Amino acid sequence: ARSNQQSMPVWRKSSASEGTGECVEIAALEQSVLVRDSRDRAGAPLAVHRSEWRALVVRIRNGEFDVR
Repeated sequence: ARSNQQSMPVWRKSSASEGTGECVEIAALEQSVLVRDSRDRAGAPLAVHRSEWRALVVRIRNGEFDVR
């Protein structure tokens, strides 16, 4: 059996966050990445498969979602 500490997600946010509290936080699990609103930590997180998360990060880094 896994301990409670191992099953609890460890949440983190980007080091680029400006400390305003208006950001998303992520927690990596074995097969997925959890995403939540930092202002609504009690709310249900969105679970994304790790491969989908990596693809999203690549698209963000490539500027595909930049507002023009």
